[in-house]
Amino acid sequence: MASFNTLARPYAKAAFEVASSANKLDAWSSMLALAAGVVSDPVFAERVRNPALTDERKAEDLLMVCEGYIDEEFANLVRTLAEHDRLPLIPVLAELYEQHKAEHDRSISVEVESAFELSADQQQTLATALSKRLDRTVTPHVTINPSLIGGVLIRAGDLVIDGSVRGKLAKLAEALKS
Repeated sequence: MASFNTLARPYAKAAFEVASSANKLDAWSSMLALAAGVVSDPVFAERVRNPALTDERKAEDLLMVCEGYIDEEFANLVRTLAEHDRLPLIPVLAELYEQHKAEHDRSISVEVESAFELSADQQQTLATALSKRLDRTVTPHVTINPSLIGGVLIRAGDLVIDGSVRGKLAKLAEALKS
């Protein structure tokens, strides 16, 4: 996956710059998400790996599936990716593009694991506190994980905040070993 990130990074940056200059950041998000979904489909992925098909055929197949939902600039990106045998990178490219967009929008998606269901008020309070700490607009994505026993585990990019009972017990056990 790391090599996919390395290969996809310049394409994601270029896509972001094109979308930004055309004031089409959200449209490109949608187009990339659609193309990533198509490329991730096992049947289409097999076609992309088929050496009997030309790069042009692979690009045209993707463009045909996405027809009506993409613009010509995006079609040019697909053709360029196909030309360089990079169509399988589209899902990673889409992820990296979203990171550029989030940085531009000063927003971040935060994964929150909670031992119990969080009310809308609790989620809003958590989002507000994290927004202040991270200096970004925070969108929390909450999942329930009863193994935490209590509290929450928060992942925001590289930042991990373990406020779970399980995490505190693990720290206590480690301290007792010393």
